[in-house]
Amino acid sequence: MKRDPQENARRLYEIASTQGGYFTSAQAREAGYAYSQQHYHLSRGAWLRVDHGLHRLRDYPPGERDDLIRWSLWSRNQQGRPQAVVSHQTALAVYDLGDLLPARIHLTVPAGFRKEAPDGLVLHQAELQPHEVEQHEGYRITTPLRTLLDAAGSPLSQEHLDRALRQALERGLVRRRPLQEAAAASDARERLELALDAALEPGS
Repeated sequence: MKRDPQENARRLYEIASTQGGYFTSAQAREAGYAYSQQHYHLSRGAWLRVDHGLHRLRDYPPGERDDLIRWSLWSRNQQGRPQAVVSHQTALAVYDLGDLLPARIHLTVPAGFRKEAPDGLVLHQAELQPHEVEQHEGYRITTPLRTLLDAAGSPLSQEHLDRALRQALERGLVRRRPLQEAAAASDARERLELALDAALEPGS
């Protein structure tokens, strides 16, 4: 039974609206668009081709962090599930911790991830646990605690780490004890302790 084109459009919009206007070819097919129909909509300009098998509704209003949704969908595996989690300096910026404006987007991917990072992306490999990840609209991100642990183990300056950790404590995004008890490499642990001590200093 042939589905109504308006019903197809409605189904596709429902999918895309949870992903900042983005959708995959597979999702369009699930919504009722055969590949020949997808080519038609792309050629007419109603859909914009973003990457191989990844598109966006032309008239969907832009969001604040569409870039993170786009790269989350880029990271999908053969089953169509995104693999990347926003992390490190990019996660700090999303949480508005510190005053970083990272020039590149940092993502954490599983160890078996095989796609090469294009310009503008930094990929970190780690097996994140469910409690270390939060779902935001259209993408996943490391929790504030995991984000600070990653930042402590990165080349981020101690000054920026101190500021981010202090702000996270002040805003109630993390608590001191979990930071003190979290497992971390020795150099990251030392930097965390320095940041925790700095957060106790008057006027800091």
